[in-house]
Amino acid sequence: MVAGGAFPIGTAAAHAGKESLDRPQVVKVVVGDDGRALYFSRAPVPFLRDQADAAERDGLVRQHIGIYAYTAKALARWVALPVHALERIERLEQLRPLAAGMPIGVSVVPEPLSGGIDTEDDLRRANERWPDLITERE
Repeated sequence: MVAGGAFPIGTAAAHAGKESLDRPQVVKVVVGDDGRALYFSRAPVPFLRDQADAAERDGLVRQHIGIYAYTAKALARWVALPVHALERIERLEQLRPLAAGMPIGVSVVPEPLSGGIDTEDDLRRANERWPDLITERE
């Protein structure tokens, strides 16, 4: 099992600022006390119902980092599942196993990784940096 034997699927998330809440290209994850993913969304989650709870909510905002670890059995089950309506609506593949009851463990790291390519602007910036990255590797 992944993550010390607790979950058949593992992924990562980072503490994120409240500014990421309104960006649908940033996938958010709500994590339970046991490290289990409760939900992934492009929407602002956790939702702030009362402004008095803003500071507490802000401390719970997590940005999903799109990497996975899984057992062979979990991967085989995942890919055999039909596409779930939640996956289709949010366009998030991790909702398929989650909706089927497959637990996903989340390792939380201090800050998001830089360099994700989620938008045309991200791609443009990555292409601009490409020559520098090649030089760094040589």
